[in-house]
Amino acid sequence: MFAGKIYDYGALPLKVVGLGRAFRAEAGARGADTRGLYRVHQFSKVELFVVSEGNVETSSRLMDEMKGVQSEIFDSLGLSFRVLDMPTEELGASAYRKYDMEAWMPGRGGWGEISSLSNCTDYQSRRLHIRHQLPPHANQTKTSEKDARGPSTTFAHTLNGTAAAVPRLIVALVENGARFDAQGTVVGLDLPKALRPFWLGATDKIEWV
Repeated sequence: MFAGKIYDYGALPLKVVGLGRAFRAEAGARGADTRGLYRVHQFSKVELFVVSEGNVETSSRLMDEMKGVQSEIFDSLGLSFRVLDMPTEELGASAYRKYDMEAWMPGRGGWGEISSLSNCTDYQSRRLHIRHQLPPHANQTKTSEKDARGPSTTFAHTLNGTAAAVPRLIVALVENGARFDAQGTVVGLDLPKALRPFWLGATDKIEWV
């Protein structure tokens, strides 16, 4: 979609949302999280992707904007969550900066990752050859044929974030929303009102809060 493109100055940022399928060959490796939905071989997720102008000031501002979108989603679901600004030793090769979002999961007895967000600056765009034109300098004197062809280009910045990793959100919603009787038996489920328009099936055990 973006590979090999040179965008005009002012055409960026480009913001897209996509539903994707993720596959993890390492799910449950070494006995970790082998049961339940937290770590599975295949799952669906909604991804956020932005192509930004190639400067850190602009891509950092867009990163904060994307973090706001993610936080708004999790707030609307009534989740207790936290945002971690990851240290450099936790960053992959591509990430200039990375946030992890974690929700409280009673079944795990701790926090579980539900989303992440990375500013990759020009790491991905160099591999994909995504560039954009720089603004022309009105006072620049064109002294060569190369200058006469127009403004030069630079590599764009790219940002990637997860809006909804479906299995992890199910875990957080079910574990936090479960209702128990005096004997500790699950008797119902509290779910956020934001999900009610999308609910299919019986609602006799559901309370919308």
